[in-house]
Amino acid sequence: MTKEKNVKEKAVPLRKKVTREILSWVWVILAFLFIQGTLVQARVIPSGSMERTLLVGDHLLVSRFGYDAGVPFTGMHVELWKNPVRGQMIVFRPPLPDAPDYVKRVIGLPGDRIDIKGGAVWLNHRLLTEPYVTHPMNPGEHYPYESVVVPPDHYFVMGDNRGNSYDSRYWGFVPRENLIGTPVMIYMSVEAPEQAWQPGKIGERALAYLNALVHPHLVRWGRLFVMF
Repeated sequence: MTKEKNVKEKAVPLRKKVTREILSWVWVILAFLFIQGTLVQARVIPSGSMERTLLVGDHLLVSRFGYDAGVPFTGMHVELWKNPVRGQMIVFRPPLPDAPDYVKRVIGLPGDRIDIKGGAVWLNHRLLTEPYVTHPMNPGEHYPYESVVVPPDHYFVMGDNRGNSYDSRYWGFVPRENLIGTPVMIYMSVEAPEQAWQPGKIGERALAYLNALVHPHLVRWGRLFVMF
């Protein structure tokens, strides 16, 4: 049976073999683009704005399912049916020119009133309990968006590290159409300078991975496969 199969395989014209191989790779690429565009994406944390929930060098799997679908090779996105809940971490495109995607926590939903006073967040006139906050705000500091009502189809987001987070306090609300997804798991975490994880820093990032291979203690093993 095996000999007959080998004979038949040899009898297949070279052109047909090449075409079949190309088609198989096309299907692989299409499947990858579908998964990347609609189901899951890999992201890395480049700053300390979400410490200690997320650390610089944490590598995340982000679920896009139900939130957003991207059209390959274009900047087009299709808003889907899911909406985030208060307290959930989200990945989104900030309403800022030429800014990379951000990861923050949802504080205010559409229709919520947000007041920031005395270094604390008041949600709908009640003090918001936030056990995830690591470094609180300066009680004497004021912000452009410190007393607002969240408009329809928008969200008010903040980083857990309030002393080092550029968030809705400064630039306003996240449109629902800008949502990409929500982190679901840390699949790798590497200790390296923030510069290594900035967009476009290919050389620095490669060096960070190489250092982790040579010095395994730079991998934060205890953070691997942490789920959210």
